[in-house]
Amino acid sequence: MARARMRSFVVAGVLLAALAATGCGPAPWNADGAGPTPSATPTRTSTPVPTPVSNDLSSGSTQRQVTAGAVSATIDYWSTLSMDRWTPTALKPISVSMVTTVTPDDGQKVFLQKATMVAVPGNASTSFDPLAPQSDQSSVSPGYLVLSPYSYSQTFNVGDVPAEATMVTVQFTYDFLVQTTPTSTEYAKQTGSDTLTIAISGGGQ
Repeated sequence: MARARMRSFVVAGVLLAALAATGCGPAPWNADGAGPTPSATPTRTSTPVPTPVSNDLSSGSTQRQVTAGAVSATIDYWSTLSMDRWTPTALKPISVSMVTTVTPDDGQKVFLQKATMVAVPGNASTSFDPLAPQSDQSSVSPGYLVLSPYSYSQTFNVGDVPAEATMVTVQFTYDFLVQTTPTSTEYAKQTGSDTLTIAISGGGQ
């Protein structure tokens, strides 16, 4: 009787050992012993951030001081077209208002003989061909009187620019004539220049 019980315990132990060994083995769906295949980690792709475009008319207007020899000009620039409508195909106006002083002020006058605007479209990597220059040549001799309190006003227009353009650089040139003396009919020519950068809305697409 005792031998029968001992034999039962030995058989039970063998069965438990076999079950334990079976539990540690590979799962039936992975019989080759290889572990589960790890899922691929998604790769993040970086989206290039557009280079911000400076805009000298972002607030709607700007004022500049331009010096040309003895002449100091205070120039206001603005546009009646809102900046979100400065698209590549829009007619984009730029208005100019100017008044000057002269140093030393001995009573001589200052005249604006000619104002010229050249617009050059471009983007962060390219400058395109400039648009045709626009000039306002004085129709009176020796020019428009611009010595304070007299002022000069004019509106220029930037036309179509390439669809890839994200900005336009606007270059202004001002040709002044200054009396050599308050009663003289002789004049000294002085030239001043200024540049604005204005963003193009919806350009670069």
